[in-house]
Amino acid sequence: MDYRKQVAAIYLLGFFIDLVNMFITSVAYPDIGRALHASVAQLGWISTAYIAGLTVVMPFSARLAAYYGSKTVFIASLLTFFFASIAAGQADSIGALIAWRALQGLGGGLLIPLGQSMTYRLYRPAERPGLSSVIMLVGLLAPALSPAIGGMIVDGLSWRWIFYLNAPLAALALLLAVRWLQPDSPRAALRPFASMLNLRLIGEPLLRVSMLVYLLVPGVFMGVSLLATLYLQGILGMSAAGAGALMLPWALASFCAIALTGKSYRRVGPRPLFFAGALLQAAGILTLAWVDTGRQLFLLAAAYALMGFGGGLCSSTAQSTAFLRTPDSDLSQASAIWNINRQLGFCLGAVLASALLEMLLAAHGVTAEDARAMPVFQLCFALAAASVVLPLALCLRIDNRAVLDLLEKTK
Repeated sequence: MDYRKQVAAIYLLGFFIDLVNMFITSVAYPDIGRALHASVAQLGWISTAYIAGLTVVMPFSARLAAYYGSKTVFIASLLTFFFASIAAGQADSIGALIAWRALQGLGGGLLIPLGQSMTYRLYRPAERPGLSSVIMLVGLLAPALSPAIGGMIVDGLSWRWIFYLNAPLAALALLLAVRWLQPDSPRAALRPFASMLNLRLIGEPLLRVSMLVYLLVPGVFMGVSLLATLYLQGILGMSAAGAGALMLPWALASFCAIALTGKSYRRVGPRPLFFAGALLQAAGILTLAWVDTGRQLFLLAAAYALMGFGGGLCSSTAQSTAFLRTPDSDLSQASAIWNINRQLGFCLGAVLASALLEMLLAAHGVTAEDARAMPVFQLCFALAAASVVLPLALCLRIDNRAVLDLLEKTK
C-alpha cells in the first residue's frame, strides 16, 4: 500500500470512530435515563458534550500540528480518547458521564481535521471528489452498524459497554498511526489565537454554502434521530436493537445516494443534488410522523430510507463541493473550519430537538414514555421537516455552471 493510501486509511478509521460515537449512544438513552435518573435535555447532552469537545479543540489542530508535528498530536489525541472512553463506561451519574464524554471529544477532536488535511494534500483537486465519495462510503459503516450493534449490547449486556467498545477501535488506530505515519518536524512557533483559523476562508461561496447545507440537513437528522429513538422505544415499545436496526435502511439508501453523487456530480453539478436531497429528507421525516405503532415496519424502513437517501445526497455533495476552490496552502485551516461546522450542526440538531421536545412535553403535562406524548413527537417531526425551506433557498444561490467549468479545467 503506498503512503497516501496509508494516510487515507488512518484518516478514515478516525472518521469511523467519530461517527460511531455520534450514533451508537442514542439507542442507550432510555436505559441511561432510567439508570442515572436523567431528563430528556440531559440525555441530549450525552452526545452534545462529545460534539462540543470535538468542536472546542478543532481550531487548535493546525496550530498544534505546526508546533509539535502531525503524527505526535494525532497519537496524543488517540491516547486521550482511549482513556476517556473507558472512564465514560464507568460513570455513576449523568454529570460524570457528560463530563467524560466532553473529554472524549477533546481527545478525538483532532483526529478528523488532522487526518483530512494530511490526506487531501496528497490528492490533486480533480481527484478530491472521488476521494470524498470514498470517505462518505466508508463513513456509512458507522451509522449503519453502530446503532444496531449498540442496541444488541444494551439489550444483552449494559449501556456501559457501548463506551467500552471504543477502546479496541482506538487501539487499532493508534497502532496504525505509530507504524504508518511519517514523522514530520515542527514547522512553526505557537501563533496567537486569532491566527489559528482564517475565518475569511468562509467568504468563498462554495465552502460557505456547503457548510450551511451540512448544518441544516445532516444536522437536522441528528436531532430527528434522537427524537426517533425516544419515540420508538418509549412510545411504540420497540427494543433498543430493533430501533437501532432501522439505521440499516438509512445506511443502504445513503450508500446509493453517495454512489449516485460520485457518478453524476461532474455531469449535473451540486445544485440539483442538494435540492433533491433536502426534499427527500423532509419526506422521510414526515413519513416518520405518520407512524403510530411499532408494527409498521415497512413505513419505518421507508422513512429511514428516504432520510438516508436525502441526507446522503446532501452530505456527499457538500463534501465534494466544499474545497474545490481552496488552495493547498489553506487546506489545514479550511478543513478545521469545515469540521467545526459539521460538529456544530450535529450538536445544535441534538440540543434544539431535545429542548423542543422537553418544552412541548412540559406544556402538555406528559413524559417521554407516556403514550399520550405521541402527538408531541409527531409535532416535533413536522417542524423538523419544515426546516427544509432554508437549504432549498441556499441551493438557488449556487452558480452551477461555474462549478461544472471548474471541474472540467482541473481534470
